Amino acid sequence: MAITKQALLQTFAVGVGCLALGYFLAKRQSFRALHPPSNSLPFQDTDTHEVEELADKFEDFKMVLVVRNDLKMGKGKVAAQCSHAALGLYKKVFYRAPKALQRWEMCSQVKVVTRVENEEEMLYLQTRAKAMKLPCHITVDAGRTQIPRNSKTVLAVLGPTHLVDEITGYLKLL
Repeated sequence: MAITKQALLQTFAVGVGCLALGYFLAKRQSFRALHPPSNSLPFQDTDTHEVEELADKFEDFKMVLVVRNDLKMGKGKVAAQCSHAALGLYKKVFYRAPKALQRWEMCSQVKVVTRVENEEEMLYLQTRAKAMKLPCHITVDAGRTQIPRNSKTVLAVLGPTHLVDEITGYLKLL
């Protein structure tokens, strides 16, 4: 069965058309992901607006992850919960304070893992972070493995190093 030149050109044209359409749709989808309508922005809380201004004033930014020691989580569980906290905070700050996030990324994405003895101490640190208008996020566990459902496991705080240290600087490393 011989393929004619015309059939080959038609097949080629259809392939190029599909490729162009796929490229256009992918670009459109990535644009929408990076530029959602203003009324659909997630995490509408206002605790991150001032950290955006701080990104222009201070060079060193870091993220501190505060793990509850009383839950007696295994190493893998702690790693997973810290990952959830870091990602949760990242998603919270992505639209609300992109300059702050960029500053943190330019500082090698510094992450320090510390510990507190109980939930009350972690909630106190969250209150202090919010009072200083630093973005923070608490991870709540689903309760499928080692710890009870709805346990608050890790607090993540992001901001200029000296401000984050005012809140968490006294904590011991995990």
